[in-house]
Amino acid sequence: MFLAILIIAFICLLLLEVPIAFAVGIATLLAAISLGDTDVLQNIASDMANSVSSFSLLAIPFFILAGDLMGAGGLARRLINFASALVGRIPGGLSLVNTLTCMLFGSISGSAAAAVSSIGNTLIPEMNKKNYGKDFNVAVTTAGSITGLLIPPSNSMIVYAVVASGVSISSLFLAGIVPGLLLGFVLMVTCLIVCKKKGYGQDTTGQTVEFVPAFLSALPSLMLVVIVLGGIFAGWFTATEASAIAVVWSLLLACVCYREISLKELPAVIARSARTTGVVLFLVAASSAMSQLLTAEQVPQLVSATLLSLSDNPIVILLIINIALLLVGTFMDITPAILIFTPIFLPVAIDLGMDPIHFGILLIANLSIGLCTPPVGTCLFVGCSVGKAKIAEVSRAMLPFYIAMILVLVAITYIPSISLWLPSLFE
Repeated sequence: MFLAILIIAFICLLLLEVPIAFAVGIATLLAAISLGDTDVLQNIASDMANSVSSFSLLAIPFFILAGDLMGAGGLARRLINFASALVGRIPGGLSLVNTLTCMLFGSISGSAAAAVSSIGNTLIPEMNKKNYGKDFNVAVTTAGSITGLLIPPSNSMIVYAVVASGVSISSLFLAGIVPGLLLGFVLMVTCLIVCKKKGYGQDTTGQTVEFVPAFLSALPSLMLVVIVLGGIFAGWFTATEASAIAVVWSLLLACVCYREISLKELPAVIARSARTTGVVLFLVAASSAMSQLLTAEQVPQLVSATLLSLSDNPIVILLIINIALLLVGTFMDITPAILIFTPIFLPVAIDLGMDPIHFGILLIANLSIGLCTPPVGTCLFVGCSVGKAKIAEVSRAMLPFYIAMILVLVAITYIPSISLWLPSLFE
């Protein structure tokens, strides 16, 4: 009964367009009340408080602030110039520049939505001027943005590591590099195929950018990834300490090196980061309460037993899990989905002999696709807003990219070495 109340209440609240964090919290509260146990109600409050009282989660507000500083500090323009110097001369090159810049920006900011907004505001109008299809331009930016969730540093990986206790954040960061690069490469190949078929961007006049000046201009920004990841992998500091260093480096670049943020503008950037942090951490708290309630009522064990009773073939079970997560991703944001479904599906994956790090990359790659799909795709909505396009039309233009993303997801699922090769080198 409690599970039926939880699911029905949650779906109804989503249909009423209640913010996802409140929908999760209210549905959890109603389900807990149906159990008739006052201890469960008391545990909800303590679960919510304890879930955000984590040293590892402290990395999230720091990385959010670093991303906002870099976004407002002229990073996007410099990365676009650098990407143009690398691939701008190729026919259809602006779509490649778009994807590559999203990869670079996303890996630095750790935010897919920020990548869509920052890169889209500059490149979508430029692609429109060059007679690329309007819907295609939005689709390229939307699809490219999710690569930053796999290429570290990634807030989604931090959330997963906290939920799947015992999983190393640095190992997750390492595990995401190859899948993220693979996804970016496949998306770029898709861009070339579509551009060739539709005749987009065959005239590359005016897209030539000198490599050395563009590289030197972007180098300080690119060094952020080197400093953060190099320090973590070398064992000089933890991911949380690295996030604080990222803030200091971003502040120096934005205010001293690039001089694009004045001291008067700095409080507004910090306030925006604080608002984003509040939303994310409230999502973490509410989702953790639901996760704890499901665990207490042994829902993960029920799901595990049900799935294993359907088949003893790991290929079939992983296919079922992927389909379920793809459906979840269409109506739920990635953070609450990770918090709620990791405790449910991770035990199943472990029973199949799957490495928790491999499963984490699979989970994040899968749910990232949901950011690009209607009806609740955050990146899709942001991209349509920036590009002034209709969701239905952009969704059609996204079809080749959906196919590309699912092909990469299948490869990540059934070829563990894609995720585990780099971590194995540092063991």
